[in-house]
Amino acid sequence: MYNPPAFVVADMPEMHRMMRDCRLANFITATAEGPMSTFLPMFLDAEEGEKGVLYGHLARPNTQWKVPVIGEGLAVFLGPDAYVTPSWYAAKAEHGKVVPTWNYETVQTRGPVEFFDDADRLLDVVRRLTDLHEGERKAPWSVDDAPDAFIAGQLRGIVGMRMLITSLEGKRKMSQNRSEADRAGVKAGLAESGRAGERAAAGMIPAS
Repeated sequence: MYNPPAFVVADMPEMHRMMRDCRLANFITATAEGPMSTFLPMFLDAEEGEKGVLYGHLARPNTQWKVPVIGEGLAVFLGPDAYVTPSWYAAKAEHGKVVPTWNYETVQTRGPVEFFDDADRLLDVVRRLTDLHEGERKAPWSVDDAPDAFIAGQLRGIVGMRMLITSLEGKRKMSQNRSEADRAGVKAGLAESGRAGERAAAGMIPAS
């Protein structure tokens, strides 16, 4: 991706954190039939491989897993984002030479993709995904709360996905290329937004 030096996030633990915060990724593969994409909840196992491994699962009727992948897969994680109006810039009043832009953070990962339907591996992926997303609830649901036969039937309806991460690119574009006065204006403007994501982006704008 296009990633000017001012916006680069190079620290791997920080990129891993960004990925975990997103949780839902756009999983993309190139095929002879054209590009294919599925939004997938994934979990990162940072202990596997040099840069980590991503796991998830697709519905069995989803054709993406059936078509051979050309090259590596791509998983795109998008964090908080916000439209930035030039009206917030101090520079607008000074010279008017300003235009709209968009603030956002993202991590893009690439690597070889493996699809699998082994029941034990699938169950492990489902358990780990479930525990990840239920963990913060006061009364978390467990896979063990459902009958074994029911879970076995559900597993037959999905296919597992494993992607060994060979490349990680992080980008955080949060007005770092603007003056301190412009950043302050953007931060104040976004902080008043009715959108939770834009308020989150406001908190990520550096003061200096």
